[in-house]
Amino acid sequence: MARFLRRFWREVTTHAANPDHPTVNASTLNAAQKTLRRQVHETIQKVSDDIGRRYAFNTAIAALMELLNAVGKFDDASDQGRAVRHEALEAMVLLLNPVTPHISHALWQVLGHSIGPGPLDDHAWPQADIAALAKDSVTLAVQVNGKLRGTIDVAVGAARDEIERSALAEPKVAEFVAGQTPKKIIVVPGKIVNIVV
Repeated sequence: MARFLRRFWREVTTHAANPDHPTVNASTLNAAQKTLRRQVHETIQKVSDDIGRRYAFNTAIAALMELLNAVGKFDDASDQGRAVRHEALEAMVLLLNPVTPHISHALWQVLGHSIGPGPLDDHAWPQADIAALAKDSVTLAVQVNGKLRGTIDVAVGAARDEIERSALAEPKVAEFVAGQTPKKIIVVPGKIVNIVV
């Protein structure tokens, strides 16, 4: 936990060195920005459930560590990139507050917020944005005769024949099909494609 808090402190203070943080405009985000924003709101959902319903602080901290790793790898200095990073760090501070209130209070101030006489608890708990949770594409596992041979990325609403074509075109899958005509192709939407040869 101490190592996580040191890394988090470094991330926040480095980010706060540039005080200009525009607001997130969801309609102009690129793929990487959408991915980080989706992970932020998935983490808000998970931590809210872990702390509010299950009282599982260890899994809440684990989710915040995963998000910190994603924020650390996010290298986008554009206006919207900085806005998404700022949204992520603010959400993390608020989500961390029940576990480490003193550090959260200090980090909230580093992020440029003034705190009145009351604690950070007076601020609203972050809410997951349903629109941010929506995915544009999904990764499907592709099996040939019941053994995993590759993965494909397809649009969320892709048609069955498009999914089948993508699965058969995947290079590792094509190796195992090798000119044979598939007897059956089973598509489980959002999960898996199984090719029987």
